[in-house]
Amino acid sequence: MRSRTVQGTVVIAATASLALAACGGAGGPQSGGSSKLSDGKVVIGLLNDQSGVYKDLSGPNSAVAIQMAIDDYKAKYGEKAVAKDIEIVQADHQNKADIANSKAQEMYDRQKADIILDVPNSAAALAVATQAKNHKKLYINIGAGSMSLTGDKCNKYTFQWAYNTSVLARGTAGAITKAGGTSWNIVYPDYAFGQDMNKSFTAEVTKAGGTVGQSIASPFPSDNFATFITKAGEGNPKVIGSMHAGGDLINFVKQFNQSPLKGKVQLAVGLMFITDIHSLGVDQFAGTQFTDPWYWNFDAQNKKWADRFKEKTNTRPSFAHAANYSAAMNYLEAVQEAGTDDADAVVAKLEGKKINDVFLRNGEIRKGDHAVTHDVYLAKVKSSAPEDWDYEDIVKTIPAAEAYGDVNSACSMG
Repeated sequence: MRSRTVQGTVVIAATASLALAACGGAGGPQSGGSSKLSDGKVVIGLLNDQSGVYKDLSGPNSAVAIQMAIDDYKAKYGEKAVAKDIEIVQADHQNKADIANSKAQEMYDRQKADIILDVPNSAAALAVATQAKNHKKLYINIGAGSMSLTGDKCNKYTFQWAYNTSVLARGTAGAITKAGGTSWNIVYPDYAFGQDMNKSFTAEVTKAGGTVGQSIASPFPSDNFATFITKAGEGNPKVIGSMHAGGDLINFVKQFNQSPLKGKVQLAVGLMFITDIHSLGVDQFAGTQFTDPWYWNFDAQNKKWADRFKEKTNTRPSFAHAANYSAAMNYLEAVQEAGTDDADAVVAKLEGKKINDVFLRNGEIRKGDHAVTHDVYLAKVKSSAPEDWDYEDIVKTIPAAEAYGDVNSACSMG
């Protein structure tokens, strides 16, 4: 993989494996497929946090996952590949909506991106959705959970691939409340994702027969949660719910475990990545239940892919890495089926598609709101790790229909 810098954005030219070269599928634009592509190639944009609190859970390693999809696509189709020249462009949105907006515009306009992937941080994600709609170019979100992506801000060119805040709440809040954790206080980061998480978890706690006494907004990002943890302990709740993610979640849990509330109040985590557990230590999260869209050691298929990923990165993949692979691969498959990278033609191939792959089990790209529904898992952090990175026990599988419910009524694709 070779890289160069173009106007502050990393560009990675897709290169094929030796096996692909042997079958004649490697190289740049060739006759046939490339003539059906805008600009003679497919350009995949990766826009995420590459330097801040969400770096580890997705970040630069998502480019590795996307490259794996490119290599697998080329190996599968060889000379018959519609997309023979595929390029990845990357940018860091720094968890700022205005930067995400400008970087997305640059990717679509100047770097000729046919699709943008990932975009953790819901405020940033919603900005990119607007750019996708305006440019009539594809955008598959992986890292953001905002319900607005498939609700009031939905559009023809935007898809939400991995999860949403309601999915997380249906698994975690329902299970903990029904098990006796009936009184909650919630602390959430004060931006679009945290606000949606608070709404979704409050609704599910109430539905399960519990109550939420306080919903406490905290700054984003933050490294000091002591005041918010103390406030969350007021009223003697049975559960304190942290709706943070990435580096913020790590800081919150570390400080919670150092507080007098440790051992007296159950800590619930709204969104957890395996990289969070690895960073802070399995002992700091032991016994914590959460909803996981994917786990690397769930079965042999996942582990085989995770082993490939580890060979390239020396880490195990988070669900965001696996989802970026899945999204990139299914996008390229849609280009192959359509015979073009024309956005409207590709969308037509994606809508309604049923998928079973390394990330999506019983998956379906819902036409009505572009939520990508699939089975998810209620997970529990182990008390100790039998091997490095093997931190989760899967308590149960939550079927796609139960996890996602009906089409988002706030969505209008007009």
